[in-house]
Amino acid sequence: MLTDERYSVIRNLLNKSGIVKTQDLMSMLNCSESTIRRDLDHLEEQGYLKRIHGGAKRIYHLDEELTAQEKSFKNTQEKTVIGKLAASLIEENDVIFLDAGTTTLAIIDFIKVGNITVVTNGVQHASLLSDYQVDTILLGGKIKASTKAMVGSSSLRNLEDYRFDKAFIGINGIDQEFGCTTPDPEEAAIKKLAIAASASSYIVADQSKWNKVNFVRVCDMSNVTIITNHSDIDLTSFKENTTILEAEK
Repeated sequence: MLTDERYSVIRNLLNKSGIVKTQDLMSMLNCSESTIRRDLDHLEEQGYLKRIHGGAKRIYHLDEELTAQEKSFKNTQEKTVIGKLAASLIEENDVIFLDAGTTTLAIIDFIKVGNITVVTNGVQHASLLSDYQVDTILLGGKIKASTKAMVGSSSLRNLEDYRFDKAFIGINGIDQEFGCTTPDPEEAAIKKLAIAASASSYIVADQSKWNKVNFVRVCDMSNVTIITNHSDIDLTSFKENTTILEAEK
């Protein structure tokens, strides 16, 4: 096996389990202990892991949250194909929760059915839905300036009164060990409640969100269907725990 292939295997194992043992790697990769040590040393220098007695453990860094404006310029093509696939799942008479965020915003342009109701905590989402003559309810509460999301206790009390056929949720990180995460506790509370109130819940996330960890856990991957764009990321191990829909360009 080539060196880069060994690196890839080790990183995938770390993403899945958090810790790898030298003896297990020697057996799996059919390599000597000295080779595995060199591989681990290299990956430690690259910042992927930390050496521990008998193996290594994964290193992860909590991502900082970008503003809605900053997010709007990132991965726009990927968000478009994800939005189109997500919108195709909406049916006549559906009652939908549409989470705040730039990827969920991309869904609105592709909604083809008219007889639906959408509840959202996204100020921009409510405005655009209204432009398209979609029956829309905007949650009350305070506006989070950076993401234009309605959050707080008033939003949660509003949301408790509703039940949904489908929820489309934005997320900042998807990880084998830590599940789906986001930076802000108030936004996480909205996402959690919307998922609990929905018959079917979908996470919409482009390839940049995979193998990332943020401050607050929203849900396990097994609780949702993840809609993402087709990319070179190996999602085989993720598919053991959840349903993944990959949107083609």
